[in-house]
Amino acid sequence: MVCSRVIRIASGIALAGFLTITLAQAQQATPGAERTVLEQKDLSVPGYEGVLVRTELVPGAHEPMHTHPGDYFAYVLEGTITFLREGQEPTKRKAGEVFFVPKGIVHGASNDGTTTVKLLVTFIVEKGKPLTTPVK
Repeated sequence: MVCSRVIRIASGIALAGFLTITLAQAQQATPGAERTVLEQKDLSVPGYEGVLVRTELVPGAHEPMHTHPGDYFAYVLEGTITFLREGQEPTKRKAGEVFFVPKGIVHGASNDGTTTVKLLVTFIVEKGKPLTTPVK
């Protein structure tokens, strides 16, 4: 009896976590952009989690301006990405380069090249908040 209750509770928690990740990915859905959550873990800092994401942008794809509830580091695995940050000129980052975005900074990106851009992104974000919030 107790064992089956524990299993039901654990299953519910696992399902809630899966739905949270799925909803976060759906909220970020941009034509030509694909995000894959590779790892998501609580951090030793209370209320924060680390999320490791592989992001791909096909040629011509762009991510509209948005923010995140924490900092992130991005490493360009392949291609060249045009990075947009509110109030600044666009910059380009190519394979082997990195960029950093602090919490709450309005930014976006585009792939103006002819090959798919692949990024490895590490988010350090407030737990329970949407990973991405669009800017209207």
